[in-house]
Amino acid sequence: MTPPPEPAPEQFARIEESPEFRRLRSSFRNFAFPVTAGFVLWYLLYVLLSCYAPDLMSTKVVGNINLALVLGLLQFASTFAIAAWYARHADRRLDPRAAVIRGRAAAVPAVEESAE
Repeated sequence: MTPPPEPAPEQFARIEESPEFRRLRSSFRNFAFPVTAGFVLWYLLYVLLSCYAPDLMSTKVVGNINLALVLGLLQFASTFAIAAWYARHADRRLDPRAAVIRGRAAAVPAVEESAE
């Protein structure tokens, strides 16, 4: 099976300037930027509490398990939750739009090919 032909740079420029591609990029950014900012703030809160509130972080929750350990494990849990959330978002909102854009790009011949 032969690979599909490489699109011409002009074709990439047309795709990038299309309203569909701009909506796709906007949808990605509207999800990724706030979630990333939220996670970074959550991580920095953990670091700051560890540095400046050691008494709070050493508070026992259950047995020898303290608040620092619980919050540290929640960092891992939130990382996996965000990854699953993004996968769901991409599957429902980004991938279908990207498939439409990809299909239109494949249907339109490159500028060099149509000149021949």
